[in-house]
Amino acid sequence: MNRRSILRIAAALLLVLSATGSAAPREPVAAQQLPVFPAETPPMGWNSWNTFGCDIDEAKVRRAADALVRSGMRDAGYRNVVVDDCWYEPQRDTAGNLRADRARFPSGMAALGDYLHSRGLRFGLYMSPNVRTCAQFTGAYPGSTGSGDRELGDARTFAAWGVDYLKYDWCHGAGSTRTARAAFTTMRDALAATGRPITYSINPNSNFPGAPGETESWRGVAHLARSTEDIQPVWDTGHTNEHPMGVRNIIEVLSGLPDRPAPGYWNDPDMLEVGVNGHPGLNHEEARTHLSMWAMFAAPLIAGNDPSRMSPADHDLLTNPEVLAVDQDPLGHAAHRVTGGDHQVWTRPLQQGTAVALYNRSDQPARISTTPAELRLPPGDHRIRNLWTGHHYRTTDPISADVPAHGTVLLRIDSARR
Repeated sequence: MNRRSILRIAAALLLVLSATGSAAPREPVAAQQLPVFPAETPPMGWNSWNTFGCDIDEAKVRRAADALVRSGMRDAGYRNVVVDDCWYEPQRDTAGNLRADRARFPSGMAALGDYLHSRGLRFGLYMSPNVRTCAQFTGAYPGSTGSGDRELGDARTFAAWGVDYLKYDWCHGAGSTRTARAAFTTMRDALAATGRPITYSINPNSNFPGAPGETESWRGVAHLARSTEDIQPVWDTGHTNEHPMGVRNIIEVLSGLPDRPAPGYWNDPDMLEVGVNGHPGLNHEEARTHLSMWAMFAAPLIAGNDPSRMSPADHDLLTNPEVLAVDQDPLGHAAHRVTGGDHQVWTRPLQQGTAVALYNRSDQPARISTTPAELRLPPGDHRIRNLWTGHHYRTTDPISADVPAHGTVLLRIDSARR
């Protein structure tokens, strides 16, 4: 019996189980391999949630897509346009199929996908492995349209609509790591069975008390997996890994992350809050730290602002080519922390050179220093470039900079041996 026949039998068995309404934990349809193509480097794009939440519609997505093209963000790498929660009718059709909310998306999801593809963008959608999505679970949106026990049919629907990216959010108050892994793996296999290369992004953390977070590896299950609770446009919420989290809190969680990223699998510290109007929001230095450290972590860069109303300062932060090059470096290595405390030094090996972040976690400006030996650089002449200011110089001496409160100086170092 060949592999295709085995997949057909497994799919049929799953459909039979779904029809019985069995609530038993779901196991994978079959042992599949994730396609490598969709995530050789950390995915970049835009997601509707941080700015619009449930107040999303076709016009807003199209306006954001046009702004990504017009502003140069698409050409900088932000190509995945992900429509988050609340895009669907509260109930499925009589055949059990998902359908777009006809008032919000009157043209339908296939037409929206065509619109995005015609502009050189990729089409992303949100769904949940449970009976209800996150908005439905929290009561922000009516109905129950999650993909639980409907993975094969929903995966075929996504593929037929031209979906290129699926955000799959656990967002449920019950369950276990075992049941979550089975559910995420079932959708992985259902997506693979469609034959369409869909980037698969999972969130095993939100609204999941005792969620595994940084202690659980999802390598082989998804192309990217959330490693923290949900981010907010604030510096510090005071939580270690509880909802909600600020930029400083997420950096602390990722400092001890044991599961290292590599091409095809990325740790996801959640979407970018640069330019998102929050209270109190991020100031310029905090936003610069946000991008600097996400680049050092080799994190997915999914913008959450309204690109049609983006300030020049936010545009320059989001599209800095040298910072984005660190994030997208082909080696795919993540940074490790050299020194801790309030004045931190991080280093990340690149295909050519080394990236170094001098990160000031404190509320006061500080001078942060390190040495070539501490960074494990060879002795000799070191060419240093500040990736935010463009300033460059050579030195054999300790490397130091004055760093504002909550700020980060991001350096690229090229070394010449003596």
